[in-house]
Order: sequence, then C-alpha cells, then structure tokens
Amino acid sequence: MNNQVKRSKGYIFAACFVVVALVCLYFYLLKIIFTATIGAADFDAFLKNLMPNVIKTQKELFKCLKQTLQMVGYSSLFSAGFGIFFGVTLVVTEKGGILDCAPIYQLLDKLINFFRSVPFIILVALLIPTTRKIVGTSIGVKGAIFPLVIATVPFFSRQIHAALTEVDGGMVEAARSMGLSPISIIFRVYLREGLPGMIRGATITIVNIIALTSMAGTVGGGGLGDYAIRYGYQRVMTDVTVVTIAIILLMVTIIQTIGTILEHRLSH
Repeated sequence: MNNQVKRSKGYIFAACFVVVALVCLYFYLLKIIFTATIGAADFDAFLKNLMPNVIKTQKELFKCLKQTLQMVGYSSLFSAGFGIFFGVTLVVTEKGGILDCAPIYQLLDKLINFFRSVPFIILVALLIPTTRKIVGTSIGVKGAIFPLVIATVPFFSRQIHAALTEVDGGMVEAARSMGLSPISIIFRVYLREGLPGMIRGATITIVNIIALTSMAGTVGGGGLGDYAIRYGYQRVMTDVTVVTIAIILLMVTIIQTIGTILEHRLSH
C-alpha cells in the first residue's frame, strides 16, 4: 500500500513538472512570437524578425537538410540489409536454434557487443583510414555513410534478434516437424511472424541514425548537425539552433508515426 502511495505521488510530481515546463515553454514561445510581430508589416517581415539568421542562411539550411536526408536514407538501406542478416544469424545459431552453432553465435555476439560499446565519435576517428580507402574521402556525406552503417548495423542486429526471439517457439517446432528447410522456416515463420517487431526495431534504428547524423556534423560529415554547429553554436545564432532542433524533432515524429501505424497494421 505504501509503495502504491509513493508511486502515485511520484507520478503526480512528474506530471506537475511536465505541465509546468510546457506552460513555461508556451509563454516563452508566445513572447518570442509577439516580439517578432512588432513592426512587421507582412508575413515576410514577421519571419525576418522571428528568425533573421535562418532567413539569411536558408540556402545552407536546405543544403544541410538534403545531406541529412541522404545520410539517413543510404545508411538505413545498408543497415537494414546487414542488420537483418546478422540478426537472423544470431537467432538461428543460438543454443536450441534451427542451425545451432555455438562458435558462430559467440563470435558474432562478441563483435556486435564490441562495436555497440564504442562511442560514435571515437568510431568515426578510428575508421578514417578505412573510410578513405573504401569511399575515397572521410568527410562529407560519402565519408559519413560508412561509419554510420558500422555504428548502426550492430544496434539494428540486436533489434532484429529481439524481434525474432518473440516469435512463438511452437510455430518454429511445428514448421520443423513438417519438414520445412531452415531457409523456409526463416522466411515463412521468423520473418513473417516477427515483422511487427522488426518494424518497431527499424523505427527505433532510424531515429537513432538521425541522432548519429547530427553528431557526424561535428566531424565534417555535413548535415543539420554541421549547420547547427557552424551557425548556431560558433556564431551564437540561437534561432538557427532552435529551427534545427525543430526540424529534427519533426523528422523523428514523422518516422515514429509511420512506424507505429505500420506495426499496428501488421500485428495480428
């Protein structure tokens, strides 16, 4: 009973904190918008008052947004292919799996844990020589995609592994008793039944890639992260930082919404 009371008080305190924070943010934004309307004869003048530095650097903003979309798109495609392959391999080779093979499972498991534990900034620096050999450069969009894939594949592999582990073991055993080959079981049971969980993992992974592209901007990768650092931080242009955060938040919201809709439609 006491634990329930403490838990309820904790929820109430957290809710009050969130409400107060949202109210303060609302009035702060209202103040900024009201200030921007002063002396604004039309909508263009209002925008110039509201975010003058963004208007001045809008060409650079669109260029960096395009770079971010390219990094997210290419990295997601490559990571999906490798992540699904390694995730499936983990499931089928683990103890009791349809292709039980401890050496392969242990090796792959340790490699995934290793690369997941390395911070992305350090990983980018570590991979600079390899990146230059593979793509010819270590900066820009081309130079960022390879480190992004290396950083994302282990994460997505774990997401796929977790999703496929949720598949009912009885269905796998039934498929084996019917004489289905391992390849058939993978495609007709694991991938088919685990699809909602895979969609959920893919959504989390793409959101993670968006965050990583922002960090890639700090090491010459381009994109919105680079835009926010060069203009928002180094030149103290607060409106640039706010708009960059708003764009990233919008991208994350869109990805999360699409992922949630697909997961619900595919669940059965």
